[in-house]
Amino acid sequence: MFKRIGRFALAGMLVIGGFTGIVKSVETQASAASGFYHTVGNRIVDASGNPAVLNGINWFGFETSNYSPHGIWARSMDSLLDQIKENGYNLIRLPYCNEMFDSTAKVAGVDWVKNPDLVGLTPIQVMDKLVEKAGARGMKIFLDRHRPDSNSQSNLWYTAKYSEQRWIDDWKMLAARYADNPTVIGGDLHNEPHGEATWGTGDLATDWRLAAEKAGNAILSVNPNWLIIVEGIDSKVQGETGGYWWGGNLKGVKNYPVRLNVPNRIVYSSHDYGPGVADQTWFHDGSFPSNMPAIWDQYWGYISKQNLAPVIVGEFGGRSVDTTSVEGKWQNALVDYIKANDLYWTYWCVNPNSGDTGGLLLDDWQTWNREKQAMLNRMMKPLPTATASPSPTATSTPTPTATPTPSATPILTPTPTGSPTPTSTSTVTPTSSATPSSTPASGLIVQYKAGDTSASDNQIKPFFNIKNTGGTGVKLSELTLRYYFSKDGNAGMSSWIDWAAIGGTHITRTFTDTYVEVGFTAGAGSLQAGEQTGDIQLRLAKTDWSNFDEANDYSYKGTLTTYTDWSKVTLYQAGKLVWGIEP
Repeated sequence: MFKRIGRFALAGMLVIGGFTGIVKSVETQASAASGFYHTVGNRIVDASGNPAVLNGINWFGFETSNYSPHGIWARSMDSLLDQIKENGYNLIRLPYCNEMFDSTAKVAGVDWVKNPDLVGLTPIQVMDKLVEKAGARGMKIFLDRHRPDSNSQSNLWYTAKYSEQRWIDDWKMLAARYADNPTVIGGDLHNEPHGEATWGTGDLATDWRLAAEKAGNAILSVNPNWLIIVEGIDSKVQGETGGYWWGGNLKGVKNYPVRLNVPNRIVYSSHDYGPGVADQTWFHDGSFPSNMPAIWDQYWGYISKQNLAPVIVGEFGGRSVDTTSVEGKWQNALVDYIKANDLYWTYWCVNPNSGDTGGLLLDDWQTWNREKQAMLNRMMKPLPTATASPSPTATSTPTPTATPTPSATPILTPTPTGSPTPTSTSTVTPTSSATPSSTPASGLIVQYKAGDTSASDNQIKPFFNIKNTGGTGVKLSELTLRYYFSKDGNAGMSSWIDWAAIGGTHITRTFTDTYVEVGFTAGAGSLQAGEQTGDIQLRLAKTDWSNFDEANDYSYKGTLTTYTDWSKVTLYQAGKLVWGIEP
């Protein structure tokens, strides 16, 4: 999961309507207005032609049901931005979801005492605040459409609920909203196209290159100063075989580059990960990690080396930087590759609650990970004296409407994987004056929804929310939850927490032949009376990635796509059944 940058501002051009004339008037312009960037060959440069100096980091949260950057439940937005800047970063890749622009979306997961200036704001107004505060510190931002809704990533740029037109309209709205603010320099059009996504096939339903052109040109019609950031896919490039990381395969650019109406605006973005996210054959090569540069050259590095366009490694990261581990060797090798080829990058991530990778902040949301930072320091560049950007020109919060567009059926493959997924949205209150009870409590309820409505693919995705409707708090470490399913074969089982409001690192999973049991460590904290855990998004797969048949599984209900009290998932406190009916 990593993404990336760019953008420009042309004074006096933002007039509602007349977009075609605007585009034609800027088609021949190759430079950006003051404060913005454009491209020359494989470089990103400012309006005067000086090379951009950018050290980037991802800060997620707007794409979750909090609709706000994570961590501001523990500290102020200002203090977190100060710490990011103090450690040498001047570029933030900022994920968001389209759902945050719906009129029903409400900001959550904020300590209002520490962030009094956010009280009463809508999600997009909180984004305005972050842009304003980052600009005041001389930082740049590029926006990343990470998800259509707050639940999960999508293979394609549209879903049944959030159509292609809604995707484009929201991008145009954001491009216009920040058009006169050089803090926001561009848009990463869609996070990690994969599955049925293709490149260069000409199929309007799946060809990501054509969709990127359509959205990119729509953005530039209202804001010709933005960089348009386009990620790769995973496998279906015309004339190519084999798979790669979601968003990482940019082989198609060679024969099918993205064509924009405004020149010098395209930046390509790759995502790359180590074995902490998923195993790959190249990690087992006898020459590893010396084999990696040739692989990176093949999939995305060639674009910069052949001077076709700039490349930003929009997502990369992992927990281990120790060169005695495979992941540590991989991370260090990629840092050296980025430095040697003078590529752009945004590290995944500042958040400690990325389940697969951890972050540059430790779990206390205060302490900086010095080992990771020491590794990244090898490629970080000294920053020039920054000039604060003006405050964003904000308009009233829109209420977009979507025309449903049927999405293609996802095709899941065993090798490519998605971004490491955030695992905390801070629904549970961190501290409380109430003392949790160690005796079995009444009023505990398990809610369930199906994260994947297909009963016959190669992954099971049960999502849970535990509610405490009783009068006594409970320690989460005393609770265990069981989801009953049939494994269908003799292969081993793997599991992941793709998302968890209480932090995925605090959740355990164990298997029997008939169920998976979910437990909690002491670090998960307590569930006080009236509280709920928030999302716990579990994903299961067999080690051989063969298909399941969930149709007759006891706990499965594919029609439950919103959280529902579900008695076919059982909950135990200190070993005693407190919710549900065992099969």
